[in-house]
Amino acid sequence: MPSEPATGRAYAVSGGFAQILEPLARRLGLTDFRANHLEISEGALTGRVTGPIVDREAKASHLRRWADEQGIPARSVVGVGDRANDIDMVRTVSIGVAFCAKPALNDVADVLVTKRDLTLISRVLGLTPPQD
Repeated sequence: MPSEPATGRAYAVSGGFAQILEPLARRLGLTDFRANHLEISEGALTGRVTGPIVDREAKASHLRRWADEQGIPARSVVGVGDRANDIDMVRTVSIGVAFCAKPALNDVADVLVTKRDLTLISRVLGLTPPQD
């Protein structure tokens, strides 16, 4: 498993599916993640979701819980999203980033990243030097 990011802990919370996010989270060395769970019965997807639904409110709640577990205020966290269901999460943090986002999130985010390049976020935050 990759080492922890040099800048701190990294988490992902998604309204997507754990079966897709889990391998990516492991590869990226994320500290933790949450997503919806697709039901599998007899080795096949049923089309149903099991367990708690990760919705707009749950995203903000997970962020606050993770920050609390680390002993830091949520206002010291950077949140990145792309849709309206990320609004509560982006409003909870000190820097809310709309990444190639829908207009509803762009309207409330502190930073807009319109190019599909995640390295731009670390540059905006001053975590990596700008490229020449």
